[in-house]
Amino acid sequence: MTRLAVIPARGGSKRIPRKNIRAFAGRPMISYAIDLARNSGLFDHVVVSTDDAEVADVARSLGAEVPFMRPDELANDHTATVPVVAHAIRACRELGWRVDTVCCLYPAVPLLRPSDLSDALAMLEQGDAPYVFPVLAYRSPIQRALRRDADGRSAPLHPEHAQTRTQDLPKAYHDAGQFYWGRASSWLDGLALHADARTLVLDEGSAVDIDTPADWALAEALYAQRGARLEAVTP
Repeated sequence: MTRLAVIPARGGSKRIPRKNIRAFAGRPMISYAIDLARNSGLFDHVVVSTDDAEVADVARSLGAEVPFMRPDELANDHTATVPVVAHAIRACRELGWRVDTVCCLYPAVPLLRPSDLSDALAMLEQGDAPYVFPVLAYRSPIQRALRRDADGRSAPLHPEHAQTRTQDLPKAYHDAGQFYWGRASSWLDGLALHADARTLVLDEGSAVDIDTPADWALAEALYAQRGARLEAVTP
């Protein structure tokens, strides 16, 4: 089985300009994803899909392959993940590469561990789900969420659960925004990522979906905290 890592890293990030190559703890953000993929031992190729020449140059300098440039129509604010990965699979197959299993690894994943990737891959290979991806538990029950009107007045979003005890409500999860393992056929067939996938639950604080400056600051704090813990246990 030939495994491909696809790191989608366009140049036009809006909320955090140049996010994918901006320095995080002294290194380009994308370096963490590239190093994770290369050092995991899981992949035959680690490919960066980008429309940006500078991102491509940085990725190559870090040891990733950039065998094609992503077309503009797949590099705008509205492009979904599945078409980007499907394009990468087709482009790699045109080069004569065999591609069986693909992990779409997002470029801003400085907290991710190799075991997260390998555990999710095992789940994919042991079942028939089209994809496997990591999730995080909501800290508070979403069934107890509130809505606000124009005057700031509140009302239960799910009034049927207004009197339900918190401990009686089922736990809910959200996509951690880190990676997606899938069979090449799932990507090429355009199957929806969340429709029938299996999920790997990550520990709280082990991942941050970095979309805003506040997310970036939180990830930096958690990264520094993890480093301090490792130093504390090193003899």
